Amino acid sequence: MIIINNTDIAITAVKPSGFPADGLPEVAFVGKSNVGKSSLINAMLGRKKLARASKQPGKTRTINFFHVEKKIYFVDLPGYGYARVSKSESATWGNMVESYLKNRPPLRRIFLLLDIRHEPGANDKMLYDWFLHYNLPFTLVATKSDKIPRGAVQKHLAMIRRTLGASEPPIPFSSETRQNREELWGLILDNCGIDML
Repeated sequence: MIIINNTDIAITAVKPSGFPADGLPEVAFVGKSNVGKSSLINAMLGRKKLARASKQPGKTRTINFFHVEKKIYFVDLPGYGYARVSKSESATWGNMVESYLKNRPPLRRIFLLLDIRHEPGANDKMLYDWFLHYNLPFTLVATKSDKIPRGAVQKHLAMIRRTLGASEPPIPFSSETRQNREELWGLILDNCGIDML
């Protein structure tokens, strides 16, 4: 079991000049507002409130870099698709996040988070297709798997896969039970070229 002893928020930035310059590998987490990004990051790092969910969805407008064991960065990207965000704000989000995802050499893997209870929306599908178009390395994660009956999990994973046209189903994850935490850590370490933390 992966145990994290040393982690903190290292940098909060809105443009490349503010990103870490040490070249350590990065893994990024992206998804719509309220999909459970902060909860997943906290569960992965064994913390309760390191990554903080905003009380107002769509208000987080920065890219947050969490330094993990001084070996890798977890990158928390602002959520998308919140209805009350203006078109100009949404465009700013798009430019900032797209610039990071397309032009960031230390980025090793992107985790696209989807709520297992719901069919992926237009923004989810657009981002999925965008990752494919630019050949970016990414993994689908279906959050909140503890919120549906265990017997319904495979049906919901198949629904997400079918809606996106994905070649593989998402990995179900629960921040409450930490289901598949070790599997995600295995992916992260493999993609970052690290044997252990």
